[in-house]
Amino acid sequence: MARAPELDFISQGRTPEEARKNLLEVIGIQFEEMKNIGTLDEYIQECGFDTNGEEITPQIEIIVFEKSVISVS
Repeated sequence: MARAPELDFISQGRTPEEARKNLLEVIGIQFEEMKNIGTLDEYIQECGFDTNGEEITPQIEIIVFEKSVISVS
């Protein structure tokens, strides 16, 4: 499973790589559809990003946490 919580998108695949690939495909399709109907900029701003032409930048810093295992014993 792959998620883009900032954009409220989720996808799945048989492997993590396939899930990420599918997520990027879903985001691309959705963005294209929103662009075609004129709602992409509004959606992007509601998600906390700014748009400048084809460039999308976060309004806040996004910190990414990699999956890890921590021993608590």
